Amino acid sequence: MSDYEFVSVWTIAAPIDSVWDAIKRSEDWPAWWKGVLSVIELKPGDVDGIGAVHRSTWKSALPYTLEFDSEVVRMEKQRLIEARAFGELDGRGVWRFEQTETGTRVQYDWTVKTTKAWMNLIAPIAKPLFKWSHDIIMNWGEEGLRKLLTSR
Repeated sequence: MSDYEFVSVWTIAAPIDSVWDAIKRSEDWPAWWKGVLSVIELKPGDVDGIGAVHRSTWKSALPYTLEFDSEVVRMEKQRLIEARAFGELDGRGVWRFEQTETGTRVQYDWTVKTTKAWMNLIAPIAKPLFKWSHDIIMNWGEEGLRKLLTSR
């Protein structure tokens, strides 16, 4: 397995409650986030969303897709969402939210290992490409979220 650590920061000119709601409802991501092909709920969480499991399929600019499950393990309303990922990626993702004078700052920390044999085989030379691909899909997410929240 090959390890990856990514940090993405979005600045969205919208109130934190709107940003929080859009990111929390991952089943809606395919409607506004280019590259998210599908998100389906496999298991509902408790009233706060803890324990919810979703399966998502992603496609970036490179010619492959990734599918993995995410289980919400921690949630602090309008502050943090933490999920454990497993499947073709194995690791942890943490969304952090902060209200600013001009809107909302969102930081996503993504620490994962790839489990696909072909990805692990070429990782020594392809890591920069995988990072580039990740950055593209996160830029698509930021752009899509901005469009979603400014069109309301």
